[in-house]
Amino acid sequence: MDPVTLAVLAAVAVLLLVILVRVFAGGSTTQQLLDLKKEITDMRTRQVEAQNQSLQALASHLTRTQDSLTAQLAGANRSIADVNQKLGSLGEAARRIQEIGRDVASLQEVLQAPKLRGNLGEYLLEDLLRQVLPVGNWAVKHRFRDGTQVDAVIRLAGSLVPVDAKFPLESFRRISLSDAPADRQRARREFSRSVKVRIDEIADRYIKPDEGTFDFAMMYVPAENIFYEIITAEPGAESPWELFQYAWGRRVIPVSPNSFYSYLMAIAYGLRGMRIEQRARTIVGELRAVQEAFSAWTGDFAQLGRHLKNAGGKFDECQRKVDQFGDRVARIAGGEAAPGTDDPAASKTLP
Repeated sequence: MDPVTLAVLAAVAVLLLVILVRVFAGGSTTQQLLDLKKEITDMRTRQVEAQNQSLQALASHLTRTQDSLTAQLAGANRSIADVNQKLGSLGEAARRIQEIGRDVASLQEVLQAPKLRGNLGEYLLEDLLRQVLPVGNWAVKHRFRDGTQVDAVIRLAGSLVPVDAKFPLESFRRISLSDAPADRQRARREFSRSVKVRIDEIADRYIKPDEGTFDFAMMYVPAENIFYEIITAEPGAESPWELFQYAWGRRVIPVSPNSFYSYLMAIAYGLRGMRIEQRARTIVGELRAVQEAFSAWTGDFAQLGRHLKNAGGKFDECQRKVDQFGDRVARIAGGEAAPGTDDPAASKTLP
């Protein structure tokens, strides 16, 4: 039973008690019964109205609650659909990561062979040179007179910069896989010896000034992490910059893909400036040749002018003689003697 009904029943009980008190106290019993009946009827009416209002309010509340639950369920369904979609995307991403992992593992297996690592380094070196420098300013597989062959050379200012690719991957991996400090130090010493051997090979085999090279060469390391291990200091080492100093002492410059790209861009701009300067010298030489030809033509033109002037003078002189001759011919034809002579035979002599 709801609280409203209980309240109504309590009120009816109180009203009956009051009426009974009045009846027993005296007065018209019939009228009092009628009044009691009317009050009970009114109370029932009010009770029904109150119950109807409560039911309507409850129905309205239930409707709103149902609408809210429906909206929440729809939102939950959308969220579940989004989660399922994202889970599907994550599953696809996980599958791709596994494939990439397998590819990386396969690449690591391929790179175990030193020859394949060397070929990869040479390919990356050639591709970088092709992207930055003009065709005529670099070459691959340059061979020296003693038969040694360097991976690439850069032609600069009439000389050659030897560039050889080195990929000391195995000794570097032992450093990265070492956990204990002693193991890491031992792997670091092995890596240092391996890199020094490669530096000595470049310095001894490819720096040949008598064959047109500069007195330095470049060691191209195709992996940034290996290059970083070469040029950075080792904490706690007696000579923290040992590898870097050793390379510079042997006139060998270690470069990575990023640093080598910067070198090549600087060289490319320098070559562009050299081409502009060379072109300017060519233009100046051509202008000098044109100037000399123009001076010669001016002399010939002046000489022609003098000849024309002399010819014009001769022409005027001949013209005057022709006029004089015409006048004399006219006088002779008219029977006149030439001025200054009385001999008719003299008139036959041409001026």
